[in-house]
Amino acid sequence: MTRTTMKGLLLASSILGSAGLAGAQDVTLTIESWRNDDLAIWQEKLIPAFEAKNPGIKVVFSPSAPTEYNAALNAKLDAGSAGDLITCRPFDASLELYNKKHLADLTGLAGMENFSDVAKSAWTTDDGKSTFCVPMASVIHGFIYNKDAFDQLKLSVPTTEEEFFAVLEKIKADGTYIPMAMGTKDLWEAATMGYQNIGPNYWKGEEGRLALIEGEQKLTDEPWVEPYRVLAKWKDYLGDGFEAQTYPDSQNLFTLGRAAIYPAGSWEIAGFNTQAQFKMGAFPPPVKKAGDTCYISDHNDIGIGLNAKSPNAEAAKTFLTWVASPEFAEIYANALPGFFSLNSTAVKMTDPLAQEFVSWRDKCKSTIRSTYQILSRGTPNLENETWVASANVINGTETPEEAAKKLQEGLDSWYKPAK
Repeated sequence: MTRTTMKGLLLASSILGSAGLAGAQDVTLTIESWRNDDLAIWQEKLIPAFEAKNPGIKVVFSPSAPTEYNAALNAKLDAGSAGDLITCRPFDASLELYNKKHLADLTGLAGMENFSDVAKSAWTTDDGKSTFCVPMASVIHGFIYNKDAFDQLKLSVPTTEEEFFAVLEKIKADGTYIPMAMGTKDLWEAATMGYQNIGPNYWKGEEGRLALIEGEQKLTDEPWVEPYRVLAKWKDYLGDGFEAQTYPDSQNLFTLGRAAIYPAGSWEIAGFNTQAQFKMGAFPPPVKKAGDTCYISDHNDIGIGLNAKSPNAEAAKTFLTWVASPEFAEIYANALPGFFSLNSTAVKMTDPLAQEFVSWRDKCKSTIRSTYQILSRGTPNLENETWVASANVINGTETPEEAAKKLQEGLDSWYKPAK
């Protein structure tokens, strides 16, 4: 072989070698999110698990402050500088991004079959035809209680409305504890931990919620007024000055051991675990009477979608299919107890309180908050009006019937159900 031929072969092999290297260059995906408190979980647990199985795809989690996320994200999307993967808020904010063609249609993505229609409802078009974010987690409502207080007062966990009020009465009569820690000053607490917590047992979860959207039921109908009648009875058990009590006040009353029961969202679990010096348990919203089907508010909280203009769409879809997997579900749900996987594959929780909440899915029917889909797009905003109504009813400044009538009139003023 002549030296020229040798040089030619070496040159060719070096060109081929460098071309091969160029072909295997890593793709870097960037995730936009408002959950800046999740940074360590992504960096230490989620991203390493994905990258170990997908060499060649690097992932960077790049969150903004929660209050700035919507505005910052919209500006980046309009400028074409947003990341490949977009963390999705539930319902209208993300639907608007999809309608503006900022989010890709993921209906046919591998892994989407792992989610029920309720799980996908926060990121699906009104006609149910297109889904544009992979569901990541929901929060579940119920009641967290002080086990030590229950043991001390020899109380059983209530399962019916009657038992619930009997327990509250016993705690009140004993006088050691405030029966229930909830205030009405911040308004949303009364609606979210009150009305939306117990209400699904009266309006039968999805059945009632969808009937309201379709105009087949009204907020003045019995299933929607009755939970307000029950809430009005809470007033006697919330302790002195509950009208001036803020949400952080309620949290403190419970974690300091001064109240026996806390109407809760599961997002409290991690914080309560570090603050409470007593054993805790949880129970689902009590049913009207023994034998009734139970319903829980299992409310979609967070999903993740694909920037329609991402230059790395294929790699991003690989990542999203992994997010739709049971492996992701298990890591995420256990890293953030109280934020539950929406995956149809059950996830075993290591935190006992989180496991108690998620176990209710096996015996109760899941629904989402009644005001979140479609019904809060106009003015007056039904979600915000429900805050006010719930606080007024508990404070005793408005009757359940007056509150319901006002809510329905507000809804009627702008919402016309599609016939």
